[in-house]
Amino acid sequence: MNGSQNLWRFIAEHWQKLLEQTVQHIGLTLISIMLAIVIGVPAGIYVARKTKLAAPVIGITAVFQTIPSIALLGFLIPLAGIGPTPAIIALFLYGLLPIVRNTYTGIIGIDANIREAAIAMGMTPGVRLLKVELPLAMPVILSGIRTATVINVGVATLAAYIAAGGLGEFIFGGISLNNTNMILAGAIPAALLALLLDFLLSLLQKIKLKKLSAAFITVPLLIAVSSFYLTPGIRHTGLLAGFTPEFMGRKDGYLDLRSVYGLQMHPVVISDAVMYKAAYEKKLDVISGYSTDGRIKAFDLGTLIDDKHIFPPYYAAPIVRTGVLQQYPELEGVLNMLTGRINDSIMTGLNYRADYLHQEPEKIAEDFLKAQGIWKTPRGGKKGVVHIGSKIFAEQYILSNMYAMLIKGYTDLDVETKTGLGGTKICFEALRNGHIDLYPEYTGTGLLVVLQTDNATTARLIQDKDAVYRYVYEQFLQQYNIKWLQPIGFNNAYALMMRQTQMKQLAIANISDLVKLTAKP
Repeated sequence: MNGSQNLWRFIAEHWQKLLEQTVQHIGLTLISIMLAIVIGVPAGIYVARKTKLAAPVIGITAVFQTIPSIALLGFLIPLAGIGPTPAIIALFLYGLLPIVRNTYTGIIGIDANIREAAIAMGMTPGVRLLKVELPLAMPVILSGIRTATVINVGVATLAAYIAAGGLGEFIFGGISLNNTNMILAGAIPAALLALLLDFLLSLLQKIKLKKLSAAFITVPLLIAVSSFYLTPGIRHTGLLAGFTPEFMGRKDGYLDLRSVYGLQMHPVVISDAVMYKAAYEKKLDVISGYSTDGRIKAFDLGTLIDDKHIFPPYYAAPIVRTGVLQQYPELEGVLNMLTGRINDSIMTGLNYRADYLHQEPEKIAEDFLKAQGIWKTPRGGKKGVVHIGSKIFAEQYILSNMYAMLIKGYTDLDVETKTGLGGTKICFEALRNGHIDLYPEYTGTGLLVVLQTDNATTARLIQDKDAVYRYVYEQFLQQYNIKWLQPIGFNNAYALMMRQTQMKQLAIANISDLVKLTAKP
């Protein structure tokens, strides 16, 4: 009961944002489906006439379905930028297969006697199509449209990764912030929307369409509804900010930028995978970044000084289940071998090799350990298996590979890695539930995301990195039987970033300067 009350409270507090995201989600879905209908139905009719082309045409549309949606969005960004355009194109491509295939199947499935009777009556091919074939094939065609619509409602959640809005903003923000209510606030409306659209289309499917006019009446209605989405937040005057879903929901992120600094910018939500390049290509002016990210150097970005100190220290350290340390006591000493070896500049350089030079994290890790003189040939240990996890960005891949190599070289243990687990919630829950044994975490994330420390405690600790470490160490051990090992040495804190040339041009050095520049008159 308490969980449902918290969910309703969250929805009540964020209903305006939820409504905005829902309208965006509907727009993404309907616009893409209308495009798929406009292209897919004629294509299906054509291949039904030219049956030799059916297999290759349907095969091509099937290829789009096999491309992972995140990858497809990534391919489209260089061509269409960020925002709703690449998202709509991707959803359009995903919607083609069921519409083309069902249109083709519906028409060629018509009884040959009916077709011959229409020909005998002197009907031209065009009249025969409109008066006989399409009305008879319409239930099958609408079935394909229903399938495409449900698929697109689900895939549209990923549009949040490229600043296209939609219900994915809450879903991915909740995953990153360990906030189940936020996840449900996005997931439940998305599921209900899929069911609602499927139900409405099923009603249309049951109508006896003697004339196609009834079907075409729905077209302008759908376009009218979709038009609400044609004014997305990507249109702006002045400076445009793009923040990750996690940063948008964190107290030490956008919330404190508004409450402490009074920032009045209304950012778009975007994945960190494309955020840096979007800033470099001048599609965004301000982004939320990570201070040791290699893309800062790669894209010539500058970091704004946090002059009011809202970003806590984010010192990296491995966190391990105590049961694993008890079972394999040699593990702690090996994992602590990285302590003090990686400072901010070293980590930035390692990330640069992964983020910009596109080197393999395994090679980067091995090169570093060899340079430090601590790499050893794996023993081929058979004593047991340690499961190492990581979040879904380069730094975590590099660190998890370093730990794996150290364990294999210095113990009789084998290692199995489970990398790319997404945000904090996924990694931490996997650790708690025993699906992984350890992963690299950050003290600030432990303080604010996992422990969700109250404002008074946060204010007391935030300026003292040692105090933050001691607090998370004690609380994790007490609440979760998870131990923080020694910090590695670098501080991957949040930061606001801009292009260095733009910072110089606008005379912006710190966040307060940005706030003054963007303040509404």
